Amino acid sequence: MNGGVNLVARVTISGHPGSGTSTLVSGLCKTLNWTKLNGGELFRDMANERGVTLEEFGQQCMEDDSVDQALDKLLVETMLGNDSPEIVESRLAGWWAYKNDLQCPRIWVDVSERVRAERVVSREGGSVEKQMKLIRERMSYDGSRYSDYYGIDIASHEPYTCVIKTDDLPIEGVLEHVLQHLEEF
Repeated sequence: MNGGVNLVARVTISGHPGSGTSTLVSGLCKTLNWTKLNGGELFRDMANERGVTLEEFGQQCMEDDSVDQALDKLLVETMLGNDSPEIVESRLAGWWAYKNDLQCPRIWVDVSERVRAERVVSREGGSVEKQMKLIRERMSYDGSRYSDYYGIDIASHEPYTCVIKTDDLPIEGVLEHVLQHLEEF
């Protein structure tokens, strides 16, 4: 708390896995000395706690929707809470801010499937072709799940105040673009 002021999230960062949201958030935290909550890290931590791979954990989530819904609930409660970090990063963070009328910049980081697959392979290994297949399967499943659970079309950019296409932008260019958007917002 800061003098009784509600310190809800100042910005949300969203994008598909491999889009560069984590890199962007790290740059923002370093530049602005802000704190973060990363939904992907929470998901990976949950997978590690259960001793399974991300793919296996994703399969478990498909079989038991309560896991994802609990994670989503935690993200919303955190971003609206008095002690929210300045940055909340998850694929649905922008939607949660929008649906809860949180007046903050909501950034969507957009990148092609191929570039996303290349980034995931460089981080986690495997082949680009296999990752592209997994990306398409996950997008299909996630799209259905978000629609069924929450009435959200993940392909829609409706809630976002800024959409950045990052295929050909260097990390510094993405960060600069977002910092400018934050300043103008």
